[in-house]
Amino acid sequence: MTSPAGPPPTDGRDDERRQVKLLAVTACPTGIAHTYMAAEKLAQAAASRGIEMKVETQGSIGAENVLDDNDVRSADGIIVAADKDVDLSRFAGKRVLTAGVAEGIHHPEQLIERVLSAPVHAPGGAAGGPASATAGRGKERGPVYKALMNGVSYMIPFVVVGGLLIAVSLALGGHATSKGYVIPDGTFWAHVNAIGGIGFQLMIPILSGYIAYAIADRPALVPGMIGGWIANTGALYDSKAGAGFIGAIVTGFLAGYLVLWIKKVRVPRFVQPIMPIIVIPIVATTALGLFFIYVIGKPISWVFEHLTSWLGGMTGTSAILLGAILGLMIAFDMGGPVNKTAFLFGAGLIASGNQTVMGMCAAAIPVMPLGQGMATLIRRRLYTEQERETGLAALFMGCFGISEGAIPFAAARPAQVIPANMLGGAVAGAVAGLAGVKDAVPHGGPIVAVLGAVSGVPMFFVAVVIGSVVTALTTVALVDASGRRGRVAGAAAVPVAAVEAVPVGAGSGAPSGAVGDGFPPAAPAQASSASTGARGSGEESSSSATVGSGRAVVVVSEDREEVRSEVLSGYLTERTVQVSLASEDKDAAIREMAELLGRSGRVGDVDELVATALRREEQGTTGLGEEIAIPHAKTDAVTAPVVGFARSAEGVEWGALDGTKARLVFMIAVPQAAAGDEHLWILALLSRKLMDPGFRERLLAAPDERAVLDVLGEIG
Repeated sequence: MTSPAGPPPTDGRDDERRQVKLLAVTACPTGIAHTYMAAEKLAQAAASRGIEMKVETQGSIGAENVLDDNDVRSADGIIVAADKDVDLSRFAGKRVLTAGVAEGIHHPEQLIERVLSAPVHAPGGAAGGPASATAGRGKERGPVYKALMNGVSYMIPFVVVGGLLIAVSLALGGHATSKGYVIPDGTFWAHVNAIGGIGFQLMIPILSGYIAYAIADRPALVPGMIGGWIANTGALYDSKAGAGFIGAIVTGFLAGYLVLWIKKVRVPRFVQPIMPIIVIPIVATTALGLFFIYVIGKPISWVFEHLTSWLGGMTGTSAILLGAILGLMIAFDMGGPVNKTAFLFGAGLIASGNQTVMGMCAAAIPVMPLGQGMATLIRRRLYTEQERETGLAALFMGCFGISEGAIPFAAARPAQVIPANMLGGAVAGAVAGLAGVKDAVPHGGPIVAVLGAVSGVPMFFVAVVIGSVVTALTTVALVDASGRRGRVAGAAAVPVAAVEAVPVGAGSGAPSGAVGDGFPPAAPAQASSASTGARGSGEESSSSATVGSGRAVVVVSEDREEVRSEVLSGYLTERTVQVSLASEDKDAAIREMAELLGRSGRVGDVDELVATALRREEQGTTGLGEEIAIPHAKTDAVTAPVVGFARSAEGVEWGALDGTKARLVFMIAVPQAAAGDEHLWILALLSRKLMDPGFRERLLAAPDERAVLDVLGEIG
């Protein structure tokens, strides 16, 4: 948005300021309230100084008011107020000031004063978020975590598509043989299987490439992807198994930080333009590839060979112990050298008549995807919507013995998921070993039992179920414990800037949207009246008129007259407005607000809504400052989006960074699977409007619920 011109200049200094043009980008982790509040504050501060400013918001609903090349070319400086990665490469050669989004809300004037003396952003600079620590910033994830999650988010579609296509083709076109499940060449299902295989081939390079990309931007993408392909191709370094997703994580970080180091090398000016597109990718790719083949690849090959020899000496040991060890190995890296060692060991013994070892492996193979899928169902709140969808796909893949379905979970939370996988795999292998389960084909999962390749089918399923349940429960316990430790450690350090730090997704980068404000102008409140219509014996009539930008419905009957006003697209109604909040502390206020939302008929479980909102507060206060709090929850306790508002005369301590108590409290609740982004638009509109002091004063002064709705009708 471009702010309106400020007051006419009164002296030479003001005239100089009118010539200044600034740009800004605002973004918070999930792009909801703080993104738009910071944009509004910066625009207001610029307008008060007669400075022209355009602000791009990177929110959950997409990038709005996008800065184009002409904007950047004519700008005197750019302010990036963000708590997430923002691509700075388009600002090369311009003065760029980076800060936390909270700085944009609470100190916009200081940012405007400092930007004209900020350092010039070098060409080819990496994408990044705030480059310096700023006072008042919330605690955020480090660059290693962000890079890892970036790679995982791009990898997930490849895992899901590849795994499901392979599973479907095996189920409908394959049959069991001594060499595994075979699909006849040239058939329709063979082609479907081949397409799925391409997805699996690509997922490891994608993981590696986008980890590198998050660290060092586009120049790191090629070495990251090629490095990941090398890591997954064991033949390049004399290994029967590649390094799998663990190797991809290693090559991703190596590529990213190698490119960052190369960028710091001083080169002649005439070489600089070709550095990011030719020099850096070639040098980094060659160095990383050779390093992996000649240095890292040798230990991987050594591990494979010695594990095989070690397992060969254990065939006479207890079946329970051998099954547990094989289960641990199968579950460790899901396709890497340790997993492949156990699998090929079991497969190699089938020809010699020993099918028991493969039976142990077959029971452990599906445990990881089944267990992780079950975990997303057991404790839904611990997972993002994308993770829950991936969990359903993992359950399906697990039924067909495709252990790679669990890789996204292991890559995102290795410290919690890998131990849980190994424990469940060990249990499944031990139970299968104890029961003497046999598998005649080199494959695993329930599919081998369904198609008759397993002897001892009942105990085989017992082993799979027990192992999967152990993995699921252990995962939930470890993830929950890890989250609690993180919340306790960060509780004192997570101020306003972290209000939007809900789980991932997250998704973090917003797609480009249309150039322009992206939001309709707020309409002024309008007086309204509605014709009551005729009153007659037993007759009832109704009519409607505009109240602000909302809708007022007047229902007149012989014995009553009821007025119901709806604003914010009907999510907030007269039933969910309360002019006086009785609670004196935050927890009680959240319960009172949840009960207020319950009047809408859209809340199925008030207690669960309260619990979800309180868990949200543990991640970081939703007290935004300026006497505002917007607690919010995404939970299946509500059946449709609903918004409530209440005022507190004395104010409620909400932990806001500016120290103000919350007098204006909005609560927003949406279902887990809320369709579309309309509720995000509404929250964005609400957040921006609340930055208007006059709007807040009118809300505080409104005498009753009807008057409050008239004021809120200005939002749209």
